[in-house]
Amino acid sequence: MSDFGGLRPASRSFFARDVLEVAPELLGCVLQRTDGEGTVAIRITEVEAYAGERDPGAHAYRGKTNRNKTMFGAPGHIYCYFTYGMHHALNLVAGQAGEPYGCLIRAGDVITGSELARARREMKPRKVPLPDRGLARGPGCVAQSFGANLTNDGDDLFGGQWRFFAPDDGAVLPHASGPRVGVSGPGGDATSFPWRYWLTGAPSVSTYKPGRT
Repeated sequence: MSDFGGLRPASRSFFARDVLEVAPELLGCVLQRTDGEGTVAIRITEVEAYAGERDPGAHAYRGKTNRNKTMFGAPGHIYCYFTYGMHHALNLVAGQAGEPYGCLIRAGDVITGSELARARREMKPRKVPLPDRGLARGPGCVAQSFGANLTNDGDDLFGGQWRFFAPDDGAVLPHASGPRVGVSGPGGDATSFPWRYWLTGAPSVSTYKPGRT
């Protein structure tokens, strides 16, 4: 049993499907990490799907590298990478082994461990405290709230520090979709790749920014 009403610990089969099926169903699910500092759980409000060889916006579009090798492994693992020389980002690997598919966790609501998440997010002095909706608003903020970095690349959601909870009834919550944030070129085409999904009205959803052309 979980501590989150209406949710249950999921199995690996949840992720062993096409990424475009998995991505919208992640909305409202809970990702949790327990480490030496404590436990943080985030209810997911915004994700982006990336579909490997059929997606020019994906890291794995041109094949396997040392950076993206986790994406080619079994579903239900974490692909963590460092981006823009500034922050880390967390993806949940989907599909089957050999299919480099994943869902970037863009935003969520911290529902357990908010004090720990806030301490991690406010390590640098701030003039104004972060609002609760800002603790995990944006992929870098999600990773920072979890205290995650490159050492977590390849972590298993079904063993170790992480746990994942999905709705008991498998219901997909009301949501919207649109182009992915910051993706330029063909992968940023809103018509062909409306692969960002978010809970409508959720204040933690990040601000859309188009890719640079």
